[in-house]
Amino acid sequence: MDTIKAIPAYQRIKNAILDNIHSGKWQAGNAISTEMALAEEFGVSRMTVNRALKELSEERVLERRQGSGTFVAQQQFNHTFVEVRNIAQDLKSANRDYQAKVVSKRGITAAMLNDELRHKFGLEKMVETFESKKGKSIDSETAVLYEVKIIHFADGQPIQFEERWVDALKVPEFIEQDFSVVNTSDYLIAKSPLERGSYTIRALAAPDEIAALLQITAQSPTLVLCRQTYSAGQVLTFVKMWHAGERYQFSGEL
Repeated sequence: MDTIKAIPAYQRIKNAILDNIHSGKWQAGNAISTEMALAEEFGVSRMTVNRALKELSEERVLERRQGSGTFVAQQQFNHTFVEVRNIAQDLKSANRDYQAKVVSKRGITAAMLNDELRHKFGLEKMVETFESKKGKSIDSETAVLYEVKIIHFADGQPIQFEERWVDALKVPEFIEQDFSVVNTSDYLIAKSPLERGSYTIRALAAPDEIAALLQITAQSPTLVLCRQTYSAGQVLTFVKMWHAGERYQFSGEL
């Protein structure tokens, strides 16, 4: 099936607008093409264009001004809208010695994605963006995601294992960072402020590989936090954080 044809027309328009913003063609405060121009470019009705612009406005990517047109929204914030817990800061605040060890980092091509990552990042949109920017097929060796795996230590004892995937097109220099020194969340927030996110926390028995990394017995209880965060209306990163159940707890105030 033709990937582009399989995507609804309004979504193709949204993707094209987001591509122009992420590439820097349209900067914050710039006017974008008119509804009529977009309708002619994509061969659709103005109603279809209106739906795409309405959704992007609701996602705070665009700003529609009566009588003036549609503009790339000014991102009026210096900090993320999403409170992202940083284990390095938490441990240092608790006066505990913190260290991080990078287990691995690599680029992931579109052809290498598993079902979970396809679902989290939206393979169809990713392939369309990838092909329009790079002019290459899905089998290309060019990375569409970056993957890093990091062990976080408290007082010399492994307390969290982080598996993270990041959109390589949005943060191309991510993979070059030394994450034994730079915290992944801090780096992403500095590069692309996060506007929203979602997470789940589950209790799971540790698979052999995870148990070995956390230095616990296989099938021991772990707390697994899965989180995905968005920037400019698209998923920026998806992360799994495995915590040794006997060494970690989540707490807060109501």
